[in-house]
Amino acid sequence: MSSSSAFDIKHRSRALTQGPERAAARSYLKGIGYDDEALSKPLVAVANTWIETMPCNFHLRALGAKVKAGIRAAGGTPMELNTIAISDGITMGTAGMKASLASREVIADSIELVCDAHMFDAVIAISGCDKTIPGTVMALCRLDLPSLMLYGGSIMPGHYNGDRVTIQEVFEAVGAHAAGRITDEELTAIEDAASPGAGACGGQFTANTMAMAFEVLGISPAGFSMVPAVNPRKAEVAEQAGALVMDVLARGLRPSAIITRQSLENAIAAIACSGGSTNGVLHLLAIAREMGIELAIDDFDVISERTPLLCDLKPSGQYVAPDLYEAGGVPLVMARLQQAGLLHEDAMTVTGQTIGEVAAGATETPGQRVVRPLDDPLKETGGLAILHGNLAPDGCVVKLAGYERRRQTGPARVFESEEDAMAAVTSRAIKAGDVIVIRNEGPAGGPGMREMLAVTAALVGEGLGGDVALITDGRFSGATRGLMAGHVAPESVRGGPIGLVRDGDQITLDVTARRVDVALSDDELAARAGAYQPPERPFPGVALSKYARLVSSAAEGAVTH
Repeated sequence: MSSSSAFDIKHRSRALTQGPERAAARSYLKGIGYDDEALSKPLVAVANTWIETMPCNFHLRALGAKVKAGIRAAGGTPMELNTIAISDGITMGTAGMKASLASREVIADSIELVCDAHMFDAVIAISGCDKTIPGTVMALCRLDLPSLMLYGGSIMPGHYNGDRVTIQEVFEAVGAHAAGRITDEELTAIEDAASPGAGACGGQFTANTMAMAFEVLGISPAGFSMVPAVNPRKAEVAEQAGALVMDVLARGLRPSAIITRQSLENAIAAIACSGGSTNGVLHLLAIAREMGIELAIDDFDVISERTPLLCDLKPSGQYVAPDLYEAGGVPLVMARLQQAGLLHEDAMTVTGQTIGEVAAGATETPGQRVVRPLDDPLKETGGLAILHGNLAPDGCVVKLAGYERRRQTGPARVFESEEDAMAAVTSRAIKAGDVIVIRNEGPAGGPGMREMLAVTAALVGEGLGGDVALITDGRFSGATRGLMAGHVAPESVRGGPIGLVRDGDQITLDVTARRVDVALSDDELAARAGAYQPPERPFPGVALSKYARLVSSAAEGAVTH
């Protein structure tokens, strides 16, 4: 461990464990195995999101043990705490998905509360599934203690009929099955093959998008995130991360020195060049809010427009996160951004290196095709666009990867919930040219802003992915592809014009013009607004009712404070 300053490595826990008046606290801790020597050392929180309900976080208990070993070897006393996790993929298409985004706030709140109450000197958070990644980092921002985040890693791809498959293919197979394009047996075979072990979803869906973003942001150690969950090296990097957090503590390095406007712009560029999930918009806005940094939804469009799409990753590409690891990992993506002049090179990382130094030290596997060279991009501009218009005055988000359609005009097919839309898709009631509108699924209206992967994947599976468009005040999964606009703000229950659309209204999505509009006059919209009543919804439970009262607009990160 190196230390270039006189930072007090027991700067908080001293008040908890030292002095005659703290005898009762020490007595409690001695009863569970912490002796005087352990209590004389810095106390380090290992904030884990282990849970047995999903593959994404299933292995994190074992990783936590390795992290703690690294902390002990470096002179600290680790104490593990656990918080909740909710699987987006497993709850997708059910009412359970309403809890996913709300869980991000609960994760952040619970880590903040425990770490403040128990006066930890440093924190290392271990994340897996989608909302645990931003949730843990939001907590680190609030605490502003020497800390870092370790991502548990991606699942390996499955194999079916000689092809590699991910969970994306399962969701799309549901639509193919509904359309009669595959049999019951084929659906089951794909289901059985796609998830071969522990780890988060393998494409550049939300988990890997946010893991990459936070490595580029500097709060996760460079080169650690893309090590797959079941790769033997994951245990090694977990132990190294435990040792690293002790070094971070010795240096007194806090998130406020790492997470800046410049590092956030670096993270946005990484999302744009990798074809990452639209959820990155939501989560980086939330991180900026936690740090008091000015960041607007339109900043994502500006950065994406100047950033080439370089990563050939699913859902629109052909490779998965373990392929990116073999190609050179996130540092290789940083190197491409550096070569393009798109990296704020002086931004600090948790290792003590600048992001420019990390990028300069990246290694590239000869012949790899996962991350394209600058002279051979998949697309000249990045994977995100922010649209405004009379349907989205505060903005909405479109994911662009590859060469999808950029414009569609068609009649609205309006649905008051995801379930209603899914029923129409699976009964083959959606026709080519339709513009599907799913509303009352926003942060407050859902509540919880459900992802619509079940619907969008079913459309692709039915063969309609290239012929319909969709807009919603809910969210999309990182696995969604096609002309889809999510995060429409304001949402319907808070007066958004999306609540005023009727079946048959002509809607135009125009990505080039950055517009999403319904062909109605301002007077007609005002007249409809006067008569609008949101539909009655079942009581969502106490926790989600609290969330609905507190949550802000998606255009502000859907935060609760």
